[in-house]
Amino acid sequence: MENRDEILKGIEEDEWMMEVLHSAESLQLPDWWVCAGFVRSKVWDYLHDYTKRTPLGDIDVIYYDEKDLDEELEKKYEHRLSGLMPGLPWSVKNQARMHKVNDLPPYRSSVDAISQFPETATALGVKLDERGELELTAPHGLGDLIGMKVIPAPAFEKDERLMSVYRQRLESKNWMKKWPKVEVAAP
Repeated sequence: MENRDEILKGIEEDEWMMEVLHSAESLQLPDWWVCAGFVRSKVWDYLHDYTKRTPLGDIDVIYYDEKDLDEELEKKYEHRLSGLMPGLPWSVKNQARMHKVNDLPPYRSSVDAISQFPETATALGVKLDERGELELTAPHGLGDLIGMKVIPAPAFEKDERLMSVYRQRLESKNWMKKWPKVEVAAP
C-alpha cells in the first residue's frame, strides 16, 4: 500500500472494512466518513506484514450537521451501528460541534475537521460516495501515513496548548509498540 489506489484496493478487498463502511452509510448522515485509525491501522498492518488485524480502540464515524448538535443523537447512531455490527467500539461524532473539544474555530465540513486531527498520519477518512465507490480523503497527503511517520498536524505544531494534546496522545496510543517501524516525531 504505497499510494492512494493501493490503499483503496486494500480496503475494497477487506470484507470487514466494507461491512463497516456499508453500516455507516446506512445511517444516511450528511458529510459522513469513517476515519483516523480505521484507515491508518489497515495501512500500517500491511506495511508491517501483519496477517491479523490490529484491534482498534474505536471506529470513528464522523459527520457534519449544523442543524442538529444534540449529543444524544450521536449515541442513538452508535446504538444503531451496534445493532448492525455488534461488539465493535463505535464512536459517532458530529463535527459541527467537535471544534469545541480543542477550542478551535468552527469546522466548515468533515474534511476540514479531519484536517485538524492531531497527527498527519491519522488525518484520514474513507467513505462510499453516491455511486457506492470508495473515496479517500487525506488533507495532509499520504506521505506520513505510508512513510509510517507520526508528526503533529500544522494546527497543533503552532500551538503549545494543542501540542500537549499531541504529546498525551503519543503516550496513550503507544504506536511504536504496536507497529515497531513507526517513527514518532519528538514533541
